[in-house]
Amino acid sequence: MNVTQALALAGVILLGAMSPGPDFLVVLRSVLSGGRRAGMACAAGVACGLLVWAGITSVGVAGLLATSAVAFTTVKLAGAAYLVYLGIRALLAARRGGYTETPAPAKARSAGGAFAAGLLTNLLNPKVAVFFLALWPQLLPAHASVLDTATLAGVAAGTTLLWFLVLANIVTVLRRFLTAARVRRTIDAVTGTLLVGIGVRIAASS
Repeated sequence: MNVTQALALAGVILLGAMSPGPDFLVVLRSVLSGGRRAGMACAAGVACGLLVWAGITSVGVAGLLATSAVAFTTVKLAGAAYLVYLGIRALLAARRGGYTETPAPAKARSAGGAFAAGLLTNLLNPKVAVFFLALWPQLLPAHASVLDTATLAGVAAGTTLLWFLVLANIVTVLRRFLTAARVRRTIDAVTGTLLVGIGVRIAASS
């Protein structure tokens, strides 16, 4: 693998990560509910999910997922259900209101949950599998070594992690404004609606 291939992969991955989607929304909500640490933990979870997808694509499991209607439908419905669940939680939070600054102990406890949310959101998105199936054959040689595969996976995960860490820190800087009760309620309502909508769209996709 040469530098040109690495840069090409990083560029494609970065464009995909910057596109608003489930990962973006989950990282955003993690920062607002748990602060910088939770947002960075969620970013790490998303990157780990991408690393897993890169690995299973390399060994052919993602190909099985894409060609098996049962496997694809199972992952699709699980992912859709999880996004709808996250969306409903956000909508319920918006309905309840009563927003306050999260105390320090709660922030510390939220990091593990934020990591899990980022990881599951990415792993349960079958479109990520399709994305890697389309991208990986273009970059890996026919007889790729373990080092080639690991390098590509590292570039993909590293690029994703870098973008979402930047996003988490930007949102943290704006957190004082974004966590104002009226603004936070609006963000939760919009985020919840988008997550439910994305979940329904994934469930209805073929």
